[in-house]
Amino acid sequence: MVWNPQVALAIFVGITATVEDLARREIPNWIPVAAVTGGLAAAAWTGGWSGFGSSLLGTVLGFLVFLVFYLLGGMGGGDVKLMAGIGAILGAGRMLEASLWTAGLGGIFAVLALGWSALLRRGPKTTPAHIPYAPAITLGAWLSLVPKG
Repeated sequence: MVWNPQVALAIFVGITATVEDLARREIPNWIPVAAVTGGLAAAAWTGGWSGFGSSLLGTVLGFLVFLVFYLLGGMGGGDVKLMAGIGAILGAGRMLEASLWTAGLGGIFAVLALGWSALLRRGPKTTPAHIPYAPAITLGAWLSLVPKG
């Protein structure tokens, strides 16, 4: 993996969002705002206007990717905003791959959470009201940054 501002931002934003989502079941607005601001600035610095444009398009694509799930009630608004921030960091070119990784990992995490919930039902009755999605978004973004080939 090549270290650059985008990789550093992806690591910082991913860890911060994951910790917040796991601890509080919420992603504070400052995290996606920092991701979008930092992503646009880093892209402009490293890629000029072309980099800025790719980052801006990545922001829009990242937002739109999960907006449908939010509108259907299957995802929180913080997750959608976080994906927009990740889009700013990764740019348009990596958003498809990051989205696919995120969706696959999210499915795996959901199955694991349901299995865990089923095990807990043998004792006191509990059901997960919300499955934190920031870990899937984070890992999806990070896996899209791994060099292929």
